[in-house]
Amino acid sequence: MTVSRFSTLFLLGALASGCSALDPFSESPSSDVLASEKLTVAAGDDELKEAIESSPGDESTGRASRTKLDDAIDPTLKKTAEDAREKLDDPDQKIAEENDATPDLWHRLRAGFALDHDASEPRVQAQLNWYKKHPRYIDRVVDRGSRYLHYIVSEAEKRGLPTELALLPVVESAFDPFAYSHGRAAGLWQFIPSTGKYFGLTQSWWHDDRRDIIAATDAALTYLDRLATRFDGDYMLALAAYNSGGGTVSSAMRRNRKRNQPTDYWSLDLPRETRHYVPKLIALAKIFDDPQAHGIELPPLDDEPYFEVVDTGSQLDLAQAAELAGVDIDEIYLLNPSYNRWATSPDGPHRLLVPRDQAETFATALKGMDPAKRVSWRNYKVESGDTLSTIAKRYSTTPSVIQQVNNLDSHIIRIGQRLMIPSAAEQAGTYSLSASERLARKQERSGKNANGTRVDYKVRSGDTFWDIAREHRVSVRQLASWNGMAPGDPLMPGKKLVIWSKSKQPAMLASTNRGKGMVRKVGYQVRKGDSLSTIASRFAVNVRDIASWNDLNTSRYLQPGQSLVLYVDIRNSP
Repeated sequence: MTVSRFSTLFLLGALASGCSALDPFSESPSSDVLASEKLTVAAGDDELKEAIESSPGDESTGRASRTKLDDAIDPTLKKTAEDAREKLDDPDQKIAEENDATPDLWHRLRAGFALDHDASEPRVQAQLNWYKKHPRYIDRVVDRGSRYLHYIVSEAEKRGLPTELALLPVVESAFDPFAYSHGRAAGLWQFIPSTGKYFGLTQSWWHDDRRDIIAATDAALTYLDRLATRFDGDYMLALAAYNSGGGTVSSAMRRNRKRNQPTDYWSLDLPRETRHYVPKLIALAKIFDDPQAHGIELPPLDDEPYFEVVDTGSQLDLAQAAELAGVDIDEIYLLNPSYNRWATSPDGPHRLLVPRDQAETFATALKGMDPAKRVSWRNYKVESGDTLSTIAKRYSTTPSVIQQVNNLDSHIIRIGQRLMIPSAAEQAGTYSLSASERLARKQERSGKNANGTRVDYKVRSGDTFWDIAREHRVSVRQLASWNGMAPGDPLMPGKKLVIWSKSKQPAMLASTNRGKGMVRKVGYQVRKGDSLSTIASRFAVNVRDIASWNDLNTSRYLQPGQSLVLYVDIRNSP
């Protein structure tokens, strides 16, 4: 590399040196997000699958409880039990019973199916075999999704969309409303920040609309509808584009046309994740379309709304909301997973989803509540050394909120000044599904499989994920995952990380004042002949880190002109 070229890289790095507060993966919302070529790395369902596979008592057919039931039966009665089961499993009898039964949500879901489930693709069969072998997985995702499925099916019907799309959150997030991937995708529908912003899904300290059940469902179905229009009504291609970007799918189609090859989904050369993405949905649709044929018994699900939307009018403490509705606070968080903290956002939307049976009770109780008591207030006297930031951190709020409620024109405060500060009505542990409490549990649980020594580390100016991970002999992705982050998330000075260090002297590393300014964020443009291996060698980094920093699929070739972000230790670089 020439001196002038490295100088250019060094200048780029110097502009972004120090703490990685500038987001290396941030994108301004594209004017044509439908033409994106960015692969959305979803949280997926791998974590739940691993839990199902590693738990004892799994079985190849029927519901999870069946084996346990048989083991509990007196051996002399087992033959009678088996005869009864055979009669219950008789297909003709099942069909008759289904026709006589009151239609439930599964009937309604099937009525809107419109995709081709008959593809004899090995990829579909492989997914189908796994689901059939692990029926408890279906139980788990149905249990998680039971709060949301009726709403999603209804919204798909309103738009005239195939109702198979209501099963897409199984593939995206296993119906975990708090799912967050290493590719920075969040919520049931796994929106990355830039795509979310394009569809109006805002983020703040208080909330993340990508996890909002109503807003994110609207955005996802709108996105899928537009992608289907882009691909002339082909929902298989639309689904592939939802995962890997419309531009990626269009490029694959162009390559096939040049070779006089078909341009349907099954014929395209797409990223590995996308090649398995659509087959997962088709396999699920086949199971939900005819569960008995695949040895699956679906849990019953009434064709009735689970929740109602109640206008709250202003900010409300979620512990107060749970008490007014007469439900557990976790239920409030599961229906309103967009809220990061102990209360709804002061800037709205001023609404809460509550279980339908409690909606009227909640609305009536809320009307009778003194608006001043919707959140608790502390009368705080400013002391020497206080700033709005330190006060906000102490009481789990933000400087802008304190500034707003006290009508302050600036961040300047004086000793002795009185401030009204909104604060949680209950202890932090009460808000068990708030972002901070979820993170604390994740950091603690992560140590079970980490095989390292726990280090509580406070981020310093100049730190990067790569820098910290290298010193503790762990991967960037591990470090980010342990702390509920993605490798592309900004690291702010003062943030506390948990590291399961594999270094021989982790405590010494945590206290050592690392030499500052030696790691730089640089931009690199791929040249003809480049590979991940040659770039990694040139800059003394490893291939996995380059892939992680840039969300790259290592099985695909780099393209000349492609832009990469690297974190380079200039002491080891050419």
